[in-house]
Amino acid sequence: MRPTGFAGPAELAEEQEELRQAYLDHLAAHPDGLWKACGAGHLTASALVVDPARERVLLTLHRKLGMWLQMGGHCEPGDASLAAAGLREAVEESGIGGLRLLPGGPVRLDRHPIPAPCHWHFDVQYAALAPAGSVAAISEESLDLRWFGYDEVAGVADTSVVRLLAAARARLG
Repeated sequence: MRPTGFAGPAELAEEQEELRQAYLDHLAAHPDGLWKACGAGHLTASALVVDPARERVLLTLHRKLGMWLQMGGHCEPGDASLAAAGLREAVEESGIGGLRLLPGGPVRLDRHPIPAPCHWHFDVQYAALAPAGSVAAISEESLDLRWFGYDEVAGVADTSVVRLLAAARARLG
């Protein structure tokens, strides 16, 4: 029996495929869909930072949204890829250098509504391992920055972050 609101592997795969197609359709309809200026919605990139012992994740208390989230944000012209954007955002918002994205590309996709003037974030979500001895530093985009044990995340974050954690843990093995 699954907890309410969580899908099984086949349902997750179907949901992710539908989102992937929605991303492609959005980009086909909006050539500027990678950029914040696209009012119909735009791609973002994020990364869930996992501690070296693989027991905790670093979340940021987002200044504008007042929610505990993974590090992430908008793509910038200097980003060579979505992976590079996610990694850049994770380093900027965590203050941790030497982060390494988990191999295999994005961990999952998520689409969520955001306040006007834009309507949607099409978030490409990665996971990154922090190096041993790393020390986090709060950025100007954050009210707080804190390590949470895997079992604590559901108590502080929304289902998007909980699903990202589950996908990251599955990728970690």
